[in-house]
Amino acid sequence: MSQLSNSTSSVQHVRLIFFLVIIAYFMDIIDASIVTVALPSIRLEFGASIANSQWIYGAYAITLAGFLLLMGRAGDIYGQKKIFVSGLVIFTIASFTGGIAPSLLSLIISRSVQGIGAAMTTVTAFAIFIRIFPEGPERNKALGYIVAVLAGGFAAGAVVGGVLTTFLGWRWVMFINVPIGIVATILCQRYFPVGGGWLQNQHLDIPGALTVTSGTMLLVFGLTNAAGLGFTSVLTYIPLIASVLVLGLFLLIESRSVSPLVPLSFIRRGSVLTANILALVLTSVVGGVGFIIPVYFQNILGYSALDSGLLTLPPALIFFVVGGFVASRLVNKFGAKKILLVSSGLVAIGTLLLTPMSPNGNPFILMPGLLIWALGASIGFPAINIAAVAGTKPGEEGLASGVVNTSSRMGFPIGLAILLTVAGAFDPPSAGTPSAAGIVAGFQVAVITASLIAVLGFLIALRLKDVKPAWASGNWKPNEVAAQ
Repeated sequence: MSQLSNSTSSVQHVRLIFFLVIIAYFMDIIDASIVTVALPSIRLEFGASIANSQWIYGAYAITLAGFLLLMGRAGDIYGQKKIFVSGLVIFTIASFTGGIAPSLLSLIISRSVQGIGAAMTTVTAFAIFIRIFPEGPERNKALGYIVAVLAGGFAAGAVVGGVLTTFLGWRWVMFINVPIGIVATILCQRYFPVGGGWLQNQHLDIPGALTVTSGTMLLVFGLTNAAGLGFTSVLTYIPLIASVLVLGLFLLIESRSVSPLVPLSFIRRGSVLTANILALVLTSVVGGVGFIIPVYFQNILGYSALDSGLLTLPPALIFFVVGGFVASRLVNKFGAKKILLVSSGLVAIGTLLLTPMSPNGNPFILMPGLLIWALGASIGFPAINIAAVAGTKPGEEGLASGVVNTSSRMGFPIGLAILLTVAGAFDPPSAGTPSAAGIVAGFQVAVITASLIAVLGFLIALRLKDVKPAWASGNWKPNEVAAQ
């Protein structure tokens, strides 16, 4: 029996632990969805501009992406439970302080702290998931359940965010995390297995941790500025240049480190590199389009936050059903490469079908494109994660989780920066406030650009190193190690 399978049998309360892992993801995804819906109300209360209010999400995204690799590896060394529970406590406290924030600045600070807590919980949650489920159909099926919960959390966040904002006020979109976080912390402290990390004799690579964290945060900061100010702004290109230099220094440090934070040999192994590039590409399309469509519904067509949330339910149901209960079976039968080729193709087609949007249009005209877009993404995300963690060894759970989570998180600001820059460049100039027709024209070019990015994903998927899974033959036993 493989070492990973042995760890599965030795862990008590596996189902409860898996449930708590899911809660960590649920808190992160519902928070992102709820806050997005509540942004117009937050802007109104604080009298903030769109450019300033974007930092309500931007601050969260910067710290979340920046701390993923560090916290993932810290869990390998010091113990996943310590990092996970500490992250829950930080996230819960920051949610409360965000709910009572007296100003936009204090809310942004709370959101940045919240992002650190989310990085600690989500990256260690996935590492724990890798550890308790052996590679093969069992892991793929469990991953499907995570995707289903994420889809449900996104849909619930859109609807609950609209309800809370409409009837109780936007502050309750922050407060809702507090009771969930308290209960999860108590259960984790009681039922998570006690123990240190896998890498008992290894110390954390401090130079690597500092450079990758600061470099990633600079990159997301620059991309977030690019979304609002364009790539020619000083606040955009200086952080981007600095991030390239710092991340280059990180690679140099890792190549010479005795105990690297991210061993370069791991990145080059099997399908890891290609899968993570695909994660970057796919999430850039999903993140960019996922931002544009609610803005179109609310700011152009004039729908309320609640109605906009309800309009996102059909694609969210696709994520829930297909991503949760169908995608893993498809990967088991056909392998990750074929599924990712189909996924990127469907995302490209679905995104292209969003171009008929107009200033006085009917939102249901976009529904076929949204459903095809959601179908492609829903089968793609599980396949990417399966490919990215294939062959993970004991002691690499946090590393594998940190790398693929960072790639996925980086895709959102990259997609948003590219698509909003394109939209702004093709928005015809007008006197005073931009016209609805000009904004929509920019959005149309942006979704065409997103479709082309998805085509790039298809070409990258062609290069994925993929073997037919051992479990697809029907003769595979759960205690066999999958072919690498």
